[in-house]
Amino acid sequence: MSQAEASRKTLAFAALLLGAAAIAFAPIFVRLSDTGPTASAFWRVTLALAPLWLWVWMSPRAERARSLPWKPLAVAGLCFAGDLGAWHVSIMYTTVANSTLEANFAPIFVTLGAWLLFRARVSRLFLIALAVTLGGAVVLIGPNFALGGRALVGDALGVLTAVFYAGYMLAIKSASARTSTASLMAVSTAIAAIALLPYGLATADVFMPQSASGWLVLVGLALIPHVAGQSLIAYGFAHLPASFSSVSLLLQPVLATVYAWALLGEAMGPVQMLGGLVVLAGIYLAKRGS
Repeated sequence: MSQAEASRKTLAFAALLLGAAAIAFAPIFVRLSDTGPTASAFWRVTLALAPLWLWVWMSPRAERARSLPWKPLAVAGLCFAGDLGAWHVSIMYTTVANSTLEANFAPIFVTLGAWLLFRARVSRLFLIALAVTLGGAVVLIGPNFALGGRALVGDALGVLTAVFYAGYMLAIKSASARTSTASLMAVSTAIAAIALLPYGLATADVFMPQSASGWLVLVGLALIPHVAGQSLIAYGFAHLPASFSSVSLLLQPVLATVYAWALLGEAMGPVQMLGGLVVLAGIYLAKRGS
């Protein structure tokens, strides 16, 4: 490996970690928003469009002239719309820690999808890791089985988020090989905004922010987790193996739990902490064995 390539990989890894730290703020902004969760999903991507398209306009002409890989970009945008549509509701229904951990089941679904769709081989280590992850999930979600209703629906939506996020990760990995990070983010975000508009209008009890502070929260949601966080992650995915990248993103649920504790006063009990640690260990082992 040349020195330039090594430096590029180091920069990509740093971008990935910073991106994980940035997107971990998303649940905090969603909780603070004075709109409904599906509306905040729409505003998150819509308010991000202007800075993202400005980034495209400021990119070198050679990058702007490249033909766009429309199919993976469309899949990325639609999967991201599904991701946000499910996750923002999950955040409001269950704890930040639970919803964020469940959303990070994505590496499990990436490997299962490859096995089901493409008959890719699954190692024994992956099967062990899958059992570990499911066991951790039972411990993590267990208290909500007793509560039932809203909390349990929130956990189910957190797992559904992971399915959509797995599709998004695979799509951006494919698209990033053929277009710039700026174009990838701008186009996929525009597609997500178009998909989320009717969903938000149909389901949000409050669609428009109710105050200046409400708009400020949504601008923060658009700029920090999406423009900064997702762009840094897309750059990292473009220069690092997808499996390594997805494991590195396990920093996100850890930081989201810390942020929720520090800013929202939300704490996990010892049993749920144990479940969370088992889930993280299971996902890590799954990527080692995939």
